[in-house]
Amino acid sequence: MPVTAYVLIQTDVGKAADAARVIAGIEGVVSAEDVTGPYDVIARARARSVDELGKLIVSEIQRVEGITRTITCPVVNL
Repeated sequence: MPVTAYVLIQTDVGKAADAARVIAGIEGVVSAEDVTGPYDVIARARARSVDELGKLIVSEIQRVEGITRTITCPVVNL
């Protein structure tokens, strides 16, 4: 069953728009938008498994220049 998650992202000052553009182009990312508030970018990601989601976040999203912190919030289907 596919896994969907929201990734809450903090960036260096002035890096949110660039980070959102780069993240939006990563395979497995459904959307990425720069926002205001405690987080600078919120992305929606989808993967085939929790393991693949973890690899997507650690190997792809967290490597984007300017990102300082991520929090992953998996979507729960009750």
